[in-house]
Amino acid sequence: MGYELTQKLAAAVDGMPAFPKSVRQILELTRSVDCKPKDIVQVIDKDPVLTVKILKVVNSAYYGLADPSTTVHHAVVFLGFNTIKNLALSIAAIGMLPRSNSAGFDAQQYLLHSLTTASIAKQLATRLRDADPIDCFIAGLLHDFGKVVFTQFMPDEFRLALELSQEYGISLHLALRKIVGIDHATVGAALVEKWNFSPALVETIRCQDAPELKDTSMMACVFAANQVSKKLGLGFGGNACIEEFPPPLTACLDGDLDAVILSLGDLTPLYQEAQAFSQF
Repeated sequence: MGYELTQKLAAAVDGMPAFPKSVRQILELTRSVDCKPKDIVQVIDKDPVLTVKILKVVNSAYYGLADPSTTVHHAVVFLGFNTIKNLALSIAAIGMLPRSNSAGFDAQQYLLHSLTTASIAKQLATRLRDADPIDCFIAGLLHDFGKVVFTQFMPDEFRLALELSQEYGISLHLALRKIVGIDHATVGAALVEKWNFSPALVETIRCQDAPELKDTSMMACVFAANQVSKKLGLGFGGNACIEEFPPPLTACLDGDLDAVILSLGDLTPLYQEAQAFSQF
C-alpha cells in the first residue's frame, strides 16, 4: 500500500466507534461459571440503549410472551445467558451500522448474513475440541465488518468493488484489492485489533479468505459458516462468490461444504432468531 492509502485507512479505522464497554463486561461475566443473573442485570441497567433494545427483542413476536416483560431481570432469566450474550453482541454491531449509504450496500441483509454466520460458526465450534464457541460467534459476527468501514469512509470505491464482484462473479475481497488496493478482511482485522480482541480472533478475520486461510479451528468454523450462509442465501454480505473447503478444512470438519450443510439440519430457527435480533 502507498502512504496515502495507509493513512486514509488508518483514519477510517480510528473514526469507527469504540466497542461498547457494557458488552465487553457481559462477555467477561458469562465466561465464568460463577456468573449470576443479577451480575448481568447490573451491567445492562447502566446502559439505557442496551436495556431498551433487549426488552424490545424479548417482547417481540418471535418469543410470543403472553405478558410483556418489563424488567431486565425477567429478560435475562427468560432468555438465558447465551442468548443475552449473543443479543448484546448483535446490538453492539447494529449500533455501528450506517442507516443509509451511497455505496449501495444493503446493511439489513449484511446484518442477517453476519448473524447467521456467527450462529453457524458457534454451532460448528461445539464439534471441535480446541474451538471456543464464544470466540467463533464473535468472529463470525464481525468477519465482514471491514465492509462497514468501507461503506462509511470510502463509499465510491466500495460501490465500484461491489459492482465488479457481481458483474464478473469474482470474490469481493479480490475486487476490493483491484479497486482500492486492500480488502475488507485486512481493514476489519485492524478494527477488531483496535477493539482489543484476542490475537487469534484478529488473525481469523484477517486470514478468512483462501489462500490466506490458516489451519486453525476458529478459522475453519468461520470460513465454513460463511460459505454455508452464502450458499443457503441466509442474508447477503455483498459477496455471492462461494468457495469450496480446502482439504485441511474438510478434514477438520469431517466433510465438504455440502456434507457440513447436511449435518447442520434445519437452520430455519437459527435464521428466524437472526431476523428477530436484527429488528431494531
